[in-house]
Amino acid sequence: MLTARLFDFPHLKEKVMAKPCEHLRDLIPADFPLPRTPDACEECLKEGTRWVELRECRACGHVGCCDSSPGKHATKHFHETGHPVMRSVMPGATWTWCYVHQSEGQLGQDASDS
Repeated sequence: MLTARLFDFPHLKEKVMAKPCEHLRDLIPADFPLPRTPDACEECLKEGTRWVELRECRACGHVGCCDSSPGKHATKHFHETGHPVMRSVMPGATWTWCYVHQSEGQLGQDASDS
């Protein structure tokens, strides 16, 4: 049913294919500071709680847990600071997220990695 509705409203498809967010354009790993707690969520450590996956803030290096974790500390960090961009710091992950535009991006390669 949903497919038929998208066919009837082609303007909905345009939103899905929108231009990438300017906050995420051309980001590489070197654009992020060193994580303050590379292998742990800062708040979960203080609270003694667990996390599922970790996210790092581009502005300050804060490491918080994902929205699948009970604390949702990465999103809380955005709401408290207004820092718009984070990346996954899970092994092999290369995606980024802009909270302001609710947009996903991909990290490019550092010149030194090629």
